[in-house]
Amino acid sequence: MSSSVPPTRRVLATLLFTDVVGSTDRAAALGDDRWHALLARHDVAVRRAVADHDGRLVNQFGDGTLALLPSPSQALGAAERLRDEVAGAGLEIRAGVHAGECLLVGGDVRGLAVHVAARVAALAEPGEILVSRTVADLLIGSGRHLAHRGEHALRGVPGRWRLHAAPDAPVAAVPRLSVVA
Repeated sequence: MSSSVPPTRRVLATLLFTDVVGSTDRAAALGDDRWHALLARHDVAVRRAVADHDGRLVNQFGDGTLALLPSPSQALGAAERLRDEVAGAGLEIRAGVHAGECLLVGGDVRGLAVHVAARVAALAEPGEILVSRTVADLLIGSGRHLAHRGEHALRGVPGRWRLHAAPDAPVAAVPRLSVVA
C-alpha cells in the first residue's frame, strides 16, 4: 500500500484567525448544552461572514477559526461583521489578519503566513481586530483607516512586526445572534 502526498500549491492569500474571548469561563457558567448551542450560533455567523466576503472557512478548532479570503478588505469586512454580530449574543472575539504566501495542501492551508496570522490574533484585545503591516500596506488607497499598535515580537517568528488595529464599527445595522436561554 503506497502513501500518497496531497498536492500542494503556493498562493498569495489573506488569512483571518478568530477566537472567542473567555470561552472556558463562559462554557463553565452556561453548562455544556447551553454553551454548545451558543457556539453553534457563533459557527453559523462565522460561515456566513466569511462566505459573504467571498472567503473559505479552512478550519474550526473549538471556538477558533481560520479563514482564507481574497483580499485584506474582505478579511476585515468578515472580521468586523463577525465581531459585531456575536456581540449581540454577549460574545467577544479577537481577530488577526495577515496576507502572505502560503501552501494549499488538500483542503488545508499551511506555511509561515498562517503562523503570523495566528500570532497577530493572539495579541488582539477582546473585540479588537489586529492586522500586520503587510495588510496595512495593501490597504493603502482603500479608504480604510487603521490605528498603529506598535511593534511586537511574534512568538517563533523572526523579526519585529508592526501591527495596526481596525477601528470599532457601529453595530446597529448588523443582524444579532440570540442568546440561548
